[in-house]
Amino acid sequence: MDSRPRTFVKNDAGFVCHHCGREVGPLSYSSRDHCPFCLHSLHVDIYPGDRANECRGDLKPIGVELSGKKGMVILYRCQKCGQLHKNVSARDDDYDKLVRLSAHEEIE
Repeated sequence: MDSRPRTFVKNDAGFVCHHCGREVGPLSYSSRDHCPFCLHSLHVDIYPGDRANECRGDLKPIGVELSGKKGMVILYRCQKCGQLHKNVSARDDDYDKLVRLSAHEEIE
């Protein structure tokens, strides 16, 4: 049986974005799980915040959906394994890029 927690694990470390190379600071109110500048992420979690996924592929943003409870949710496709993934947008995300994604435009 899998002993990893199946609930949210707070993991709010800063990082250097693997896609755009910019330094990303901690979010402070939740776990930082993607770059606010280019919106890319890494496929590192099995359950939110656990960092237990060995894939480590680039999660490329492919769209946005609106959730009544969560606001804007970024849709991703892993460029390594193809899995679809979702991350809630952060307050400091590039709003113009979120709008372009919601209009089904590709962003770099």
